[in-house]
Amino acid sequence: MENRINRPHVLIMSEMTVDGKLTLWKGASSKILMQFMDPETEVLLHKTRAEYDAIMVGSNTIRIDNSMLTVRHVEGSSPIRVIPNRGADIPLDSNVLGPDAQTVVAVSEEAPQERVAALLKKGVDVLVAGKTEIDFPLLMSLLYDKYQIRSLMVEGGPTLNYYMLKNRLVDELRLIHLPFIVGGADTPSLVGGMHIRSVEEMFHLSLKNHYMCGKNLITEYDILYQ
Repeated sequence: MENRINRPHVLIMSEMTVDGKLTLWKGASSKILMQFMDPETEVLLHKTRAEYDAIMVGSNTIRIDNSMLTVRHVEGSSPIRVIPNRGADIPLDSNVLGPDAQTVVAVSEEAPQERVAALLKKGVDVLVAGKTEIDFPLLMSLLYDKYQIRSLMVEGGPTLNYYMLKNRLVDELRLIHLPFIVGGADTPSLVGGMHIRSVEEMFHLSLKNHYMCGKNLITEYDILYQ
């Protein structure tokens, strides 16, 4: 493990089109594309959730998709839901704030206290992890130490995926390939963030497995930090 802090083992799992897009257009729900996943692949997704201690998505994904992030298509317990949300402004009617599973909302020290209080009233845990922004290495350490989370699955959008990779907090990547081309210069892709300026800044991967799951190709990679 490259990063020496105590942290969970982290897997990013995501569906994407052949050209690497997560949605049809900027601001569209990923559920539009996910409906084309093979039923066998949907089972794989929920089976993976059941195998992990926690699952994390960004607050923007929650606003757009309003995901539940629970285990439904297989036997098993739902993982702890972790939502980085620096301003504590996640919509209070979000499904992840419901009683279906334990939820941890990570906020910054500058999050308004009235918003924090509103989240606490919903029965979720609020975890301070950073001064003005979410400090992702700190968050991973807190999840490890305070919640005994040893494995974390990320079903994030491009911004969350970027920050997790940038901080060298990801161990594995599992991709569900959807046989479509979407296009669009501003359509969200697997990883966002700043543009890189040299080949040295690229994230290096090692393909370790590939297989068909129903009609979907699945590829699995280890992350190789330089």
